[in-house]
Amino acid sequence: MTDLEAALRRAVRGEVGFDVTSRALTTMDASNYRRVPLGVVAPRDADDVAAVLEVCRAHGVPVVPRGGGTSIAGQATGTGVVLDFTRHMNRLVALDPDARTAVVQPGLVLDRLQQAAAPHGLRFGPDPSTHSRCTLGGMIGNNSCGSHSVAWGTTADSVRELTVLTARGRSLRLGQGWAGAPEGLRELVSGDLARLRTGFPDLPRRISGYALDALLPERGADVARSFCGAEGTLGVLTEAVVRLVEAPRARALAVLGYADEAGAAEAAAGLLPLGPLTVEGMAVDLVPSTQGLPRGGAWLFVETGGDSAAQARAGAEAVVRAAEDAVDALVVTDPAGQRALWRIREDASGTATRMPDGAEAWPGWEDCAVPPARLGAYLRDFRALLTAHGLRGTPYGHFGDGCIHVRIDFDLLTDAGVARFRRFSEELADVVVAHGGSLSGEHGDGQARAELLPRMYGGETVALFERAKAVWDPDDLLNPGMLVRPAPLDTNLRFSVLPREPVDVEFGYPSDGGDFSAAVRRCVGVAKCRTTSVSGSGVMCPSFRATGEEEHSTRGRARLLHEMLAGELVTDGWRSPEVRDALDLCLSCKGCRSDCPVEVDMATYKAEFLHHHYAGRRRPAAHYAMGWLPVWLRWAARTRVAPVVNALASVGPLAAVAKRLGGIAGEREVPRLAGETFSRWWRRRGRPVGEGELVVLWPDTFTEHLSPSVGRAAVRVLEAAGLRVVLPPTLRGRAVVGDGTSRSAASLLTARRGRVCCGLTYVSTGQLDRARAVMRRTLDLMAPVLETSAPVVVLEPSCAAALRTDLPELLHDDPRAARLAARVVTFAEALERHAPDWRPPALNLPAVGQTHCHQHAVLGDAADRRLREAAGLSGELSGGCCGLAGNFGFEKGHYEVSAACAEDQLLPAVREAPEGAVVLADGFSCRTQLEQLAGTRGRHLAEVLAEGLDQA
Repeated sequence: MTDLEAALRRAVRGEVGFDVTSRALTTMDASNYRRVPLGVVAPRDADDVAAVLEVCRAHGVPVVPRGGGTSIAGQATGTGVVLDFTRHMNRLVALDPDARTAVVQPGLVLDRLQQAAAPHGLRFGPDPSTHSRCTLGGMIGNNSCGSHSVAWGTTADSVRELTVLTARGRSLRLGQGWAGAPEGLRELVSGDLARLRTGFPDLPRRISGYALDALLPERGADVARSFCGAEGTLGVLTEAVVRLVEAPRARALAVLGYADEAGAAEAAAGLLPLGPLTVEGMAVDLVPSTQGLPRGGAWLFVETGGDSAAQARAGAEAVVRAAEDAVDALVVTDPAGQRALWRIREDASGTATRMPDGAEAWPGWEDCAVPPARLGAYLRDFRALLTAHGLRGTPYGHFGDGCIHVRIDFDLLTDAGVARFRRFSEELADVVVAHGGSLSGEHGDGQARAELLPRMYGGETVALFERAKAVWDPDDLLNPGMLVRPAPLDTNLRFSVLPREPVDVEFGYPSDGGDFSAAVRRCVGVAKCRTTSVSGSGVMCPSFRATGEEEHSTRGRARLLHEMLAGELVTDGWRSPEVRDALDLCLSCKGCRSDCPVEVDMATYKAEFLHHHYAGRRRPAAHYAMGWLPVWLRWAARTRVAPVVNALASVGPLAAVAKRLGGIAGEREVPRLAGETFSRWWRRRGRPVGEGELVVLWPDTFTEHLSPSVGRAAVRVLEAAGLRVVLPPTLRGRAVVGDGTSRSAASLLTARRGRVCCGLTYVSTGQLDRARAVMRRTLDLMAPVLETSAPVVVLEPSCAAALRTDLPELLHDDPRAARLAARVVTFAEALERHAPDWRPPALNLPAVGQTHCHQHAVLGDAADRRLREAAGLSGELSGGCCGLAGNFGFEKGHYEVSAACAEDQLLPAVREAPEGAVVLADGFSCRTQLEQLAGTRGRHLAEVLAEGLDQA
C-alpha cells in the first residue's frame, strides 16, 4: 500500500480504491482522452472531501472531481485522485416548492431532481441529453445547457448559491454581491474591468473559459455564476442551491422539414420571438428512418408549451405558420409520439459515432456555438472546412442557440491522422471566432479546446484566466491541465494505447471489420447504460440497476476491456481476474445491443472473453452443469430417467449436494424434467397434419425437455392457421424434410443421427469451440431445409436470437449460417407472414408480463404486439430482464442480483396486474423466475392462443 493510499484510508470514511478495477473505470470520460489516475475516493460528505484535499495537498497529488463521467472534452479524467460523488454524495437535500428552489449534492442525477420536482409542477430548466445519468455537480462544472436553453438558459442561469471547498480546505458559500469570494478575486476583477466588459462574446452559449464577466458590478458580482463552467479547477462543489422553473402543463411539437441543414439553421433564429421551449435541428444523416417525419433533408423540432393541450397546440401551429421556408410540417400532440421523436435526438450523441457506412466518428469539436443569426453561414463554412480536410461529420443540435454538435471521422489511430486532427482543430477555431462564436457552447473546453482559447480570447485574457486560477487554487491542485496551462489537444488520446494489429478472436464482428479493438472502441462513454430506470420495453443495463456499481455497467465493462487491450493497467490480458469479475454479473441479456446508442454488444464480448480466459484451464462447475445442459437433458430423455431425476431433486439434502457440485445457487429449485419430451409426443402423434404452407418448428432444448406444452400448443395454433408443421431432420446425410424423424431406409444406411441445437448454452458460458462444433452439426442436419423455402419457427426467444446473431457471427466462414439465420422467425412472425388471413381467437383479457430481453434486443416484438392486439390481449408488457437469463440466475453467487433484476420491472408488473390477467412469458427463464420468485405461472403466447382455440 502506498503512503498516499494509507493516508487516505486513515482520513476518509468513504471508499478508497487504488486497485486496478477502480482506476481502470475512471481512465476515460466520454471524450477522446485517457489518463490513468492513482486512485479513486468516494467521499461520504464534505468532511471527507476536505480530508482528501488535505492529504493530496501534503503529497502534491492532483484532485479531479467527477460526476457521471459523461464529459466530452476530457475534464473528468486525471492522473491524481479522482473524487467520485455518485456513490454517496448524491442526495436531494431539500426541495422548497414555494421558493422554487432545491438543495442538491453534486452526485445527484438530474432525472432524480426532475422526478422530485414534477409533482409540484416544477422542473430544473437545463436538460442535457444525458439527463438520466449526468449529475448536478457535473452540470455546474461544465455549465451544461440542453435542448430547453432557449427558454430556461444554462445551468449558470439556474444556480442561486454554491458551497465549495477550496484546494486549501476553506469552505466558501458563493453567491451574488461577492458572497464567498476568495481573497484577491475582487482586486483581480477591479483591476481589469475594461477587459471584462469588452473581451467576452455576447451570445447565449458562450461556455469557453472562465465566466469572469459575471463578477462585473453591473452583473451583480455573482461569484456562484462565475464558478459555473470552471470544470473543477477552482474549487470542489459540495452542495448547491438551484432554481426551479414552472413546467408547462401541456406540450406540443412542431416538426418542420427543410431541404438541408443550412436552410433549417437559417430559419431557427426567426422562430425565437414566438417563445418556443426548444428549437432543435437534425439532418437526415442521423435519422434511422424518416417514417413519421415530414418531407425534407433536415428538420427543426420546435416544442411549445401551455396551460392546456389546446394552448400548446396553438403555439405549435403558430410556429408552422411562421416557418415560411419549410417544405413540409407536422404538429405532434401525442405524448408517446413526442417521446419517440425526442429519443432520436437524445441518442444522437451515440448514433453520431458511426457514419452511414459504419466508419468511426469522434468528438473533439462537439459543441461550438455562434450567434443564432450566424448559424447558417457558419454551417456552410464548417462543411467547406470538412471537405477541404477530407473529413465527414453529421451536425445536429441546438439550432435556436446557435450551438452545433458533431462527431467527425477523424483518424486518431495513426500519426498522420492525428496531425490532421490538430490542423483541422486549429482552422475550425479560427472559423468559429470569425463568426463571433465560442469554442465550447455546452460541454466545456477540457483538453479538447483549452489549448486554443488564445485564438478566441487573446493572450492577455487567457493570462487573466491563469491569474484567476491562482487566486482560487495557488497550488494548482485541482484538475491541472484543464482551461489554463492545458495539455496539447493531440496528446493523451485514448486510442494510442490500443494494439495496432487485429486481435485474434473467435467471433466475426462484422460491424467492426472483424477487429475486436474496434468493437471495444464503440463505447464512447455516453453512459446510457447507467440509467437507474428503463422506459417502455427497454432493457439495458439490468446488472447496473441492481448493484449501482460502474463496473457492472456496459460502459464499465467496456472500459476494463479497453484497458485489457492496452496492457498498461490491466496486465494479464485475457487471463485478467478484474475483467472476469466485472463480466461475471453481465446477464448476457443483449440489451446493450439495441439500447446502447452505439450498439455495444457486451454479451458477445463476454462470450469471447470467457473463451480465452478459460482456454486450457478448468472452468467453473456451472459451465459444465449449465453449459452442457443439452447433453445432460438428452441423456436423461434417452435413458428415460426423468421421473427418477425429479424424485431425487425433491429430496432436500440430495438436491443441495447436486447443486453444490454443479455450481448452482442453493436458493434455486431444480426445474422438473418433462415426463415426455416434445419430440416423443411428436412421434407418437404421427405424421404432419394438413396440406398448407410448410413451416419447420425448431425443438429447442427448453421446449423439448422442460416445457413441451409450449411446443404442443404451437403445433395446435400453427395448424389451426392452415400451416403444415414439421420438425427438423434428425439424421445427417440424405435426409427428408417433412416428418422430423427421417427414417427412410436410404437415410438410415448413409446418415448419422443427431439433434439440432442453437448452441446458446455453450456461447453464454464462452465454450466457443464446442458451440462451433454443435452449430456445424446443426447446419449439416438442416441442409435439406435450406434447400427449401420453409421458414424455421423458433419458440424460445433466446434460441431464436442465438440463431439470428451468434450463429452467423461465430461461423462467419460458413455461408450456410447466414442462410439459416435469415430463415428464423418467431411464433408471431410465422403467423403474420405465412398465415396473414388467419384470425386468432378473441380472448379479450388483460395481459401482463415482460418482453423477453433477447426478443427486444435482437428479434423485435412488433409482430407479437399485433398478434396480441388481434387476440384482444390488452395492456403493455414491461421492459427490463427477468434476471434468470438462462444459466446466469442459476449460477452460485448470482441469486441476489438475479432477484433484484426481477424486482426492477417484472415482479411489480405481475403483482399489480388486474384480476384475471394473463401472465405472458415466452422465455423458459422468465417463466421459471416467475414461478420461483412469485409463485406465478407464466405462459407462452402459443399456450394462451391454443387454450383460446380449445375453448372456442
